[in-house]
Amino acid sequence: MKALIAYYSRTGNTKKVAKEIKKYLKSNIEEIFDKEDRSGIKGWMSGGRDATQKNIAEIKFKKSPSKYDLVIVGTPIWGFTVTPAIRSYLKQNKFKKLAFFSTSAGVGIKRTFKEMEKISKKPIATLALKSKAWSVKLHLDKDNNKKKIKNFCYTFLKHNQKKVH
Repeated sequence: MKALIAYYSRTGNTKKVAKEIKKYLKSNIEEIFDKEDRSGIKGWMSGGRDATQKNIAEIKFKKSPSKYDLVIVGTPIWGFTVTPAIRSYLKQNKFKKLAFFSTSAGVGIKRTFKEMEKISKKPIATLALKSKAWSVKLHLDKDNNKKKIKNFCYTFLKHNQKKVH
């Protein structure tokens, strides 16, 4: 199965998870870039506002997701929902199969995945990883995060193995 991990990351938490998923799946990876500056407090505020209002963003990416059997899309949760960059990515592209993962302080997870599904299609799997607070870096070695990532990846490896036999 040819897979792509596509993600947006403002603080590096979602990027960290995407790289860990890549280790297990040995798939391609691509960071989605929001052309609006989301750094600092001003970027954080405008990002939360845009997410809550379901605004889209002007984004930059290179790989065509339609060329992959599976696209695993990662987003932080802003304003209890998906980021504008990932909202745009899901709206702009067609996918054969999708899976979602998110990083957050633990609020808005179900709502975010429902919104992502509404924009695109039903995912074959989801993964939510939480930090203790919005300002805290996500640690892969705490809260069984590595195990959760491994189990998430095993879903695809197991599915791929069945297809081969």
